[in-house]
Amino acid sequence: MDDHAPHPLTSPRAEAPERREESSLRPQRLADFVGQESIKDNLRVFIQAAVARGEALDHVLLYGPPGLGKTTLAGILANELAVPFKGTSAPVFQNAAELVGVLTHLEERQVLFLDEVHRLGRVLEEHLYPAMEDFRCELVVDRGPHARHYSLQLPPFTLVGATTRAGMISAPLRNRFGVVARLDFYTPDELARILERSARLLGIEAEPAGLVEIARRSRGTPRIANRLLRRLRDFAQVEGDGRVTRRIADLGLERLGVDAAGLDELDRRVLETLIRHHGGGPVGAATLAMAVAEETDTLEDVCEPFLIQQGFLRRTRRGRVAARRAYEHLGLAAPAPGGDADLFEDPA
Repeated sequence: MDDHAPHPLTSPRAEAPERREESSLRPQRLADFVGQESIKDNLRVFIQAAVARGEALDHVLLYGPPGLGKTTLAGILANELAVPFKGTSAPVFQNAAELVGVLTHLEERQVLFLDEVHRLGRVLEEHLYPAMEDFRCELVVDRGPHARHYSLQLPPFTLVGATTRAGMISAPLRNRFGVVARLDFYTPDELARILERSARLLGIEAEPAGLVEIARRSRGTPRIANRLLRRLRDFAQVEGDGRVTRRIADLGLERLGVDAAGLDELDRRVLETLIRHHGGGPVGAATLAMAVAEETDTLEDVCEPFLIQQGFLRRTRRGRVAARRAYEHLGLAAPAPGGDADLFEDPA
């Protein structure tokens, strides 16, 4: 692993092996999905209406930080609609023929989940437009005088697109989604309820106080909460009596480098660098990433959403600035109002 890779325990991203582990914990119905209440309420209405009319659900775009349940919600949609589900990712398609191959094998009203939809190439988008609008595929075979044009009729289907970068989706593609929903970070209470369910499914004995402490430090992200729960199970078995208690949670999380606010080593390094070496900002994302020897994408996708949401960091038109809470958390003196007070103003 790269010495400067994001902390694997608190990164909201997941590789294939962890995704397989997550599958056993994923709720299958809206009633079992904790959090995102307004989204669930709306989806429940749209699902019931589509079923009553015997139609495919409108195409759905789910966006927000990673690890919040976009893939889970896509699977739930298929279950609630009682239709087949197929999951794939935009980067796997190298040419239009591969995309057309998937589209032409869809069944009536099937849910097609397309992760990282913002990474779909422009040429592939052009093939997706008629499929989403008219359930039709256009395919040209061969070139020049031998070229043959085929128009293929598709069964009505529901495309569920997911992205962490909604701003990178082209307007023509975004406008073809009938339902657009933004997933937000979860509250500690919601995460504690998720952890209670996960502990039960994993056969982990846990006290409510221990689960609450894990929830508090999980960056508002179910994936991180479940990951920390699995690691604290190890501490409970070796350092305790097998139960995840508040003491075990405090001990394990401290050993894992996750502080009381849920910040890990990378978060603290970003804030300290911004304050100590750049006067608290403003500084551009690329410059800050270079200063902490990280990729810009890592800062923007892994660190910034949580730091901004929790009030540690602000993005302004001139760059990133450390908010007053960052100084307080690190035990540093914040700029006095008047001199550097503009660092706490001028939001983007």
